[in-house]
Amino acid sequence: MSDTTTVVVPDAQIPYHNRKALRALIGFIGDFQPDNVVNIGDLADFPQPSRWSKDSRLEFEGSIYRDAEIVARDWSEPLRAVYDGPVGIHEGNHDERPRVYLEKYAPALSGTKAFHMETLLKFDEYEFTRLPEFYRIAPGWLSTHGHRGGIRLTQVAGMTAFKAAERFQQSVIMGHTHRLGKVSKSYGYAGEIKSTLTGVEVGNVMDMKRANYLKGATANWQSGFAIVRAAKKSVQVDTIEITGGRFQVDGVSYQVS
Repeated sequence: MSDTTTVVVPDAQIPYHNRKALRALIGFIGDFQPDNVVNIGDLADFPQPSRWSKDSRLEFEGSIYRDAEIVARDWSEPLRAVYDGPVGIHEGNHDERPRVYLEKYAPALSGTKAFHMETLLKFDEYEFTRLPEFYRIAPGWLSTHGHRGGIRLTQVAGMTAFKAAERFQQSVIMGHTHRLGKVSKSYGYAGEIKSTLTGVEVGNVMDMKRANYLKGATANWQSGFAIVRAAKKSVQVDTIEITGGRFQVDGVSYQVS
């Protein structure tokens, strides 16, 4: 296996995204030109068919198409303007809301796939690939959104992913928690490390002020993303924090503006 780089884009939950942070991240991808881009899921929020909106006015607004247009405006089109490489996207628990809603309340219509994430967000037009729930992102590493596989959430950044790594006996990189962190544990004997399991959570590019379900609170979230550098015998995963209106990669500073 030759050296490859993958930029892992975190939860954005458009239209609750931090527009400046997402724009800066896309600009970085254009400069960095990785071999792959993986979106960890919850690219869109689709609040209308969520269980939190059931029997409320929001459920009947019918604006998932408007939100899909915002995804195209702020993610798909800007990304494809600067990067023409492979883009894979996990389906998150928010991305799946329209599909699950239709399957639950109008199953006779669900076979059309009209409300599947890849249809609403025009994967064919933008040449995006829907990734399986668990994807071999690098040797010994799985990527997943984080809402499947019996993964239990913790409040410590990186620990949810590490617990998943212990469960699967594979290192895990995931989203879902909106936290940014990395936790590792090594195993061996006779003074030699035989293996290391690592869990990485890739943060978010959300605007907490837009996430009205927080009801004005500040969540235990960290903004950022991750870079996976895979070689034949090693995998290095770097978590990149977005803080103070900027982030740095390989000594280069990027302004969030």
